[in-house]
Formats: sequence, structure tokens, C-alpha cells
Amino acid sequence: MAGVDEVGRGCLAGPVVAAAVILGTHRGLIGVNDSKLLSAAQREDLLPRILRRAAAWSLGSADAMEIDTINILNATRLAMKRAVEQMPVTPDHLLIDAETLRDLETPQTSIIGGDRVSMSIAAASIIAKVARDRLMEYYDRVYPGFGFASHKGYATQEHLIAVTLRGASPLHRLTFRGVGEPLGH
Repeated sequence: MAGVDEVGRGCLAGPVVAAAVILGTHRGLIGVNDSKLLSAAQREDLLPRILRRAAAWSLGSADAMEIDTINILNATRLAMKRAVEQMPVTPDHLLIDAETLRDLETPQTSIIGGDRVSMSIAAASIIAKVARDRLMEYYDRVYPGFGFASHKGYATQEHLIAVTLRGASPLHRLTFRGVGEPLGH
């Protein structure tokens, strides 16, 4: 059984990233929870323990252009599908945080708030969050001046000011309010 979750859905910039993980054992995974409830240091500490106990894991993503083309919901599902398809083994069943992947024949269960009740979904949440955060830290060096290392592409005041002053970077989602459409409209 694989847990599947995504991060970055509400960002103004960067990809939406999904992870799928089959945990071999839960033993030693104390503290695994929804990545949004953990600090960056806690996620970084948990990641190697999760990966050591994973029978299999993978990542999938959809970039800003895909998000602008097919919308964030469909891009989220695409990233999740890619994560599942990239797994080195085919899961027998998917536990997905609040989504259904209609394009996959694998039996699946959608669980609202799944990253707070399922260890495998929570583990996927952490894997995806750490991967995306590291990617945004890299992009901070590629596209300086936007503060991607600190806000990870979310709509902070700092980020909105940078977009206003500099315009959008190639990472920005042009269909999102505050990027392609000014705030207040």
C-alpha cells in the first residue's frame, strides 16, 4: 500500500511536487505527521528515517507551465500520477490525501486529512515537502531577488513585493492572482 501526497499547491511559483511511498515498517517513525505541522528541521530529521524504512518511494511534479495550462487541480493529480508511475514497484493500493487519480487503475482510497491519520500519507507529505523546499532553495540561486529560499514560492509580502518590482520569473504561475493578475482584481 502506497501513501500519496503533494505540496506546493498554493504557491505562486515553482512546481507542485508529489511523493508516493510504501513503508516497510513504521517502527522508529515517531513524529511523522502532516508536513505542514512540522518545522523544517523536524522534516529534515525525519526524511532519512522515512527513506530507510521505505520499501519504495518516488517523486512526481508538474511545473508552472503545466499548472497554467491545465489548472492547479489537474496539475496536482498529474504530479501524483507521475509519482505513482515512477515507483520501482507497483502498489496494490493507494492511500491518497483528499484526491482520486482517475487515470490509474490501481485501487485507491481518498482520505480527507489523510496526512494526519495515515503514516504512509504523512511520510509522502514529508518526502514531497523536503524535496520541493530543496528545489526552491536551488531556484533562489538561479533566480535571485525573489526570496525563494525563505518563502518557497508562497504568497508572502516579501514575495509579492519582489514580483511587483521584478515581474514574474519563469517559475511563476501566471494564472495565479498576484502574479499574472494584480491583487485586488
